Amino acid sequence: MVPALLAESGVVSQHHPLGASTGYMSGSRGDWPAMVAEALATSPFAAELAALSEGELPGLEAYLATRPELPFGYLSVHAPVKHLRMPEAELVRRLSKIAPLVDAIVVHPDAMDDPRAYRVLGSALVLENMDARKPTGRTVAELAPCFAVLPEAGFCLDVAHVLSVDPTMEAGERLLDAFAGRLRHLHVSSVDDGCRHVPLTVEHEARYAALLRRCPDVPWILEAPLP
Repeated sequence: MVPALLAESGVVSQHHPLGASTGYMSGSRGDWPAMVAEALATSPFAAELAALSEGELPGLEAYLATRPELPFGYLSVHAPVKHLRMPEAELVRRLSKIAPLVDAIVVHPDAMDDPRAYRVLGSALVLENMDARKPTGRTVAELAPCFAVLPEAGFCLDVAHVLSVDPTMEAGERLLDAFAGRLRHLHVSSVDDGCRHVPLTVEHEARYAALLRRCPDVPWILEAPLP
């Protein structure tokens, strides 16, 4: 008999479409062509351009303004979630200019002061479930009010965030029960004790397996390199 952990390993690397987030590419931070090339080495099918700090947003805007020829069938942008200083209305205005160029813009619900301000992003807006460190956005009950005022918004399931909130992963099942109709893509990685994204382990891949089986038709975006 094949051990359970081994039976569930390799599911992520074999998924189609698979993609990579530039958020983990610290060695090339700020060099968008280099990070896109690194993402392409993982997969030409999907990618996420992550401007996780406000200071990274101008560079991403400038890069996208050149209308680079990108082969990805699915391209998302991760909006800034750190070092936010600009007024929320200004951030939303700038994201709205990016929206026509990509398939999705991922926003953290805990970083939204007024969710209604994001309505202008329409169906490009995608909300992500949060990890255990965050005060909100972790569960169905905490996300439901945001979706209620953002009826066009999609959902990004971060399986590592689920693990940090609920080691049984049942919270993830409830998130999919509630929001599967909004599901646009997954974030996949392992997390360490500080909820930082790290390369996927065999143990965590096996614990994610039930959720992954429910999401076969959407891109899975890696938030750490495959081991």
